[in-house]
Amino acid sequence: MSQVLTGARPLLRASLKQDARNIGPWIVLISALSATSVLAYGWVFPDLQDRLQLAATLGSNPALSLIFGPARDLMTADGFNAWRAGALGTFFAGLMTIFIVVRNSRAAEDSGQAELLASGVMGRQTRLAVATLMAVLASIALGIVSWLLTIACGGGLLNSLALSSTYTASGLMFAGVAGIAAQLGSDARTANSIAVAVLGITFVVRGYLDASQASPWATWLTPLGWLEEVRPATENNAWPLLLALGLAIALTGVGLVLHARRDFGQGVVAPRRGPARGGWVASVWGLALRINRGSLISWLVAFAGLGAVFGFLATSVGDILADSPLVKSNATTEGGLIFAFIVTILQLAGIIAAVFGVQIVMRVYAEEIDYRVEPVLAGAVSRSKYLASNAVIAFAGPAVALLVAGTVIGLIASAAEPSIAAGDVILQAAATIPAVWVLVGLALATVGANPRARLAGWLGVVAVFALTLLGPLFRLWDWILGISPLWHVPNVTVPSPDWSGLGWVSLVAVLLTAVAFAGFRRRDVL
Repeated sequence: MSQVLTGARPLLRASLKQDARNIGPWIVLISALSATSVLAYGWVFPDLQDRLQLAATLGSNPALSLIFGPARDLMTADGFNAWRAGALGTFFAGLMTIFIVVRNSRAAEDSGQAELLASGVMGRQTRLAVATLMAVLASIALGIVSWLLTIACGGGLLNSLALSSTYTASGLMFAGVAGIAAQLGSDARTANSIAVAVLGITFVVRGYLDASQASPWATWLTPLGWLEEVRPATENNAWPLLLALGLAIALTGVGLVLHARRDFGQGVVAPRRGPARGGWVASVWGLALRINRGSLISWLVAFAGLGAVFGFLATSVGDILADSPLVKSNATTEGGLIFAFIVTILQLAGIIAAVFGVQIVMRVYAEEIDYRVEPVLAGAVSRSKYLASNAVIAFAGPAVALLVAGTVIGLIASAAEPSIAAGDVILQAAATIPAVWVLVGLALATVGANPRARLAGWLGVVAVFALTLLGPLFRLWDWILGISPLWHVPNVTVPSPDWSGLGWVSLVAVLLTAVAFAGFRRRDVL
């Protein structure tokens, strides 16, 4: 066994030093999510009346349960923290370890670094073992930092420990998932897609079960549901963490077995051979489509699935919504209540679609740093044409995905509730598209004009998520909420929808796109 892991210690030391700048922000941001929840609670909800109103509002809003999970105790800062940061923290912890494992195992094979390392004194299992150990250390560090920071901000000792432990457990489980995905995929991008898809499915299943108020036993159908059963700040059960640890160990073992049996540089699932001739890929438009074809197909299938989940959820929450004061303020009939809920879930779908679009934009820079753009531009292809070929896909992909989701939701909802028109749902989805284009345009502007600021593209998505879902909860002023482009999307079923805000949003998207093209024509290309 020692020979199999030869060279693990120096590789771990070097890898941690090299990857610390990528791991650190994840730990800080997830920890800040927990700490700020405790800090904000006393400021936004200072007295008993405010907290009672908060509990009444959130307890009957399935749209928020879909993302944040059930609100078990909103009368204390720790209970509010467990609701606001619990489900999201476990999701992001899993995302963190997925990227760590794939980046330090499969991506190293794609870049040729692994071959250089393997030429030295190193065991066959060393690279994957080190990548997994890095994810384990990052998960433990996340749990400790989050715990200490939350306590420093006023969180309870045991309650904060239970919540932070769920982050660590999630990171360990999905490090094992990433280890298996790294063996199945033919390259790092495929491995990331497989692992993130598993994480996304578990999160959506957990959200659907919570929002639909399914039977308690159903929570155990997803690993993220196990962590939910820890019930931080209420019961603080430790034994679901042991179940998560057992799963993490089993998944890691499977990943190591697969790694020992597969060929170096190949995946268990072999890639399909390309065509003998270039065909439609020979043009810059075809090349852009070919590069993003896998993502387009995967995301469209995912949005069709999301549409089905959201559609069935919308038809099953009529009674729950009828008791929600938040939704009652916007609608009076059962059909109006359901459509108000559909508006909310389409906003969630819009945020997810923005992630899709930003991912496509970021692929433009990924191709650039891999030195694949310069040979293309060395021919007769202009910079504007090259960027346009990718921009069209970045804008069209999320738009089509939203329409697919809206169509599925509309068909399912209209079949169950005659007062809901499928055309209205599709129109609402279409009205959400310009708001999504603003976020895609922001990412395109940074990549086109100044790639060093490309993180702003992702920060824009995070900011819109916070403003859209949590802004009204924290009673932010309208001018702050108006920063989110989704704030300007009208409900198409009201008597006189205000379309002016959507016009301004569209103009912003056009201006950001113009900045992208102007900057890309002038800046240096790697």
